[in-house]
Amino acid sequence: MELLRKLYRDYSHEDAADIVQIPGGGSNRQYYRITARDGSTMIGAVGNNLDENRTFCYLAHHFEERGLPMPRVLAVSEDGFRYLQTDLGNRSLFQALECGRKAGGKYGTVDIELLRRTICRLPDIQIDGMEGLDFDQCYPQREMDRTNVMFDLNYFKYCFLKATGVEFHEMKLEECFRKMADDLSGESVRGFMYRDFQARNVMLDAEDNPTFIDFQGGRLGPVQYDLVSFLWQASALYPDELRKELISVYICSLKRYVDINEDAFRNSLPRWVLFRLLQVLGAYGFRGYFERKKHFLDSIAPAIDNLDILLQNLDACPYPYLRQVLTSMIAKCKEKPATSLTASVSKYDGRGSLVVRVFSFSYKKGIPQDTSGNGGGYVFDCRSTHNPGRYEPYKGINGLNPAVIRFLEDDGEILTFLESVYKLADAHVERYMKRGFTDLMFCFGCTGGQHRSVYCAQHLAEHLHSKYGIKVIINHREQNINQTLE
Repeated sequence: MELLRKLYRDYSHEDAADIVQIPGGGSNRQYYRITARDGSTMIGAVGNNLDENRTFCYLAHHFEERGLPMPRVLAVSEDGFRYLQTDLGNRSLFQALECGRKAGGKYGTVDIELLRRTICRLPDIQIDGMEGLDFDQCYPQREMDRTNVMFDLNYFKYCFLKATGVEFHEMKLEECFRKMADDLSGESVRGFMYRDFQARNVMLDAEDNPTFIDFQGGRLGPVQYDLVSFLWQASALYPDELRKELISVYICSLKRYVDINEDAFRNSLPRWVLFRLLQVLGAYGFRGYFERKKHFLDSIAPAIDNLDILLQNLDACPYPYLRQVLTSMIAKCKEKPATSLTASVSKYDGRGSLVVRVFSFSYKKGIPQDTSGNGGGYVFDCRSTHNPGRYEPYKGINGLNPAVIRFLEDDGEILTFLESVYKLADAHVERYMKRGFTDLMFCFGCTGGQHRSVYCAQHLAEHLHSKYGIKVIINHREQNINQTLE
């Protein structure tokens, strides 16, 4: 937080009147609304993925030059982990359509006009937006190709399909995936593929004109992907007639840029819907079954319903064995709600739930012993950061004390240190959860095991517990303090 305050201070030459964290989505980025003394606002973003941050800033600058309604990047920190951008408001298209969703997909004329305005702008982003765009700047890759399709299909297989307990023949399913990848990667109409084009990422200005956020995952790819991502969003419940109307609006807008065979384009959409549904189920499986995030668990049932309806169209899945597997999977999911299926993950998830143990210690007294029999884990040396113990006011208190916390965070070195730790720890925890391992150990050492190591151990423990909902055991060895986060 303090480093974000500093970035704002360097940019505006004054302190912020207020900084409030705002809810994020499925990503690990954190967003803050920063209010200036004159009441104006901007958004501060903190992201642990440096390459992703660079891509967002590049794309935002490029889209600004094309005159597209995207946020403008105002300032970037020297290390690239924080940036400031224009505030596009706090009302999303998803929020504006809430009444229609709650009515089971009965959208009024105002709702439909908002949807028409939004889908009409998509070709502007895809086709006009790719003019002069250096796709080598995209992250994690420059374009969606056959390899990318196969990755997403296997993500569905491992993170969702296997978690449901449905039995299937690996090689037969793999052959279906290969045929599907060949079909999808051969599409000819390509542009900037937004990749996460959904109502949550569309903001509405004071005149209800759409503006667009969260495009950092974009790349070169088939334009159909974004269209079906938007219209077949699991929780939107758009009726079929409304989808057909919006497809016509999109095609009309697309024809301003490219000459397409409209019949062939429409005929290709069901296969893209199938791919997109499998892809999002993979994400829902990981974020819901493994990370146990409620929003994603709640999204599984409507996605399954969409898939069930889609499979009634034989053209949507011209792969007989895949259709057979999906039919069995749908039956299994409707038999058990998503929340109860989380229990069945243990069948795929290994021996049991992951428990993380976090220690603080003094190097003078040695590194903590591993008692799990797994050989220990990470040991981080905090001694490179500024030591509060050098100063008399802090000598009698430890890293849990507000005064020490304020000293370390105002100095900022410890925050930069922890950013790298969090990135490494998150990746490791996610992998251990997926593979079914039961024990992971993190140790933080400093000179006396009193200030820096205690601060780091406590903050990593709370971070992992908050993010993944797993059990974390904390042992501040030299302070004789033990705590368990259930």
